[in-house]
Amino acid sequence: MDFGHNDHPLSPPPLDPGPGRGEPPSGDPTPAPPPYAARRPGPRRFSGWRILWGVLFGLSVLANIGLFVMLIGLVAFLAAGQGRPYQEAVIREGPPANKIVAVNIAGMIHGQQAESVYRQLKMARKDRSVKGIIVRVDSPGGTISGSDRIHKEIMRYRTGAGKPVVAFMQGVAASGGYYAAVACEKIVAEPTAITGSIGVVMGHFVFQDLLENKLGIQPVFLTEGEKKNWPSSFQAPKQEELDYLRERLLKPAYDRFVDIVKQGRQDALSPEDVDRLADGSIYVAPKALEEKLIDEVGYLDDAIDTVQSMAGISKAQVVEYRRPLSWMGLLSAKSAGAFKLDRHTLYELSTPEILYLWNAAAR
Repeated sequence: MDFGHNDHPLSPPPLDPGPGRGEPPSGDPTPAPPPYAARRPGPRRFSGWRILWGVLFGLSVLANIGLFVMLIGLVAFLAAGQGRPYQEAVIREGPPANKIVAVNIAGMIHGQQAESVYRQLKMARKDRSVKGIIVRVDSPGGTISGSDRIHKEIMRYRTGAGKPVVAFMQGVAASGGYYAAVACEKIVAEPTAITGSIGVVMGHFVFQDLLENKLGIQPVFLTEGEKKNWPSSFQAPKQEELDYLRERLLKPAYDRFVDIVKQGRQDALSPEDVDRLADGSIYVAPKALEEKLIDEVGYLDDAIDTVQSMAGISKAQVVEYRRPLSWMGLLSAKSAGAFKLDRHTLYELSTPEILYLWNAAAR
């Protein structure tokens, strides 16, 4: 047995030979490998798809943040519109200390239109910088009550505020539109405006042929009182019924219209002239001026000059009141577009309605 070597498996490890003693011979060409912890990993490779998805995710997050901010702004805008029935918009530049308010009457005249005029004139009364009113009329007329309420509100403003009010006619300002215009001190009309039509019209639907001959439906009504169901939408009216309706409904409404024109145009027209013109005829602006139904043919700037002259001012800022966008406005517009054939709608279709309306617009 050779005890001169430490090859026994139980022999202790060799001692550290100290500095310089454990180095390999200078002639060995293979250096010792570095420790594992000292090795540096190679550059990490990123997939192109991973980069693309990261960019798309970032853009999606930014887009959602932008949409959320826009939604918050829209909600705030619509909510702000709830508290303000109207907003002031400038349509002609000028000194804010002198304002002229343009109150618009457009389309068919009805109760909502009259309420809008009432609110606008109420706002104008509260504004001390308002020096006068221009009533812009572009309407063929409408209901008797709506036209009369608008006329009353204009007269109320004139007597209460003591400021000039001038009517400016655009497009069509006939029948109920003219009824409202004669409440103003002066009337200016565009050269192509149509006005006049002093008179009353009434109409209703008769479903007798449709129900009986086409659908085989026989309506039955029980009444107590001979004239209770005059006129009826389920049978053609007799001459006696027509005479009765003309006497009880059309004649009083017509007489009131004529009286309103006589009062409003008393400085330009005699009572006899009004009676002559009150046959339902329509007039284009130059002819209406010749018949003295209006005072001037011109445009909006001419109406502004007329108000400024009457108010004793040289320049003014012309504004109008506009409804702001609101949740209620969107909902009402959506509901207005849907036609519902219910009991209320049938009642409106079958009930005669007396109108201050140019008959051509009613057909």
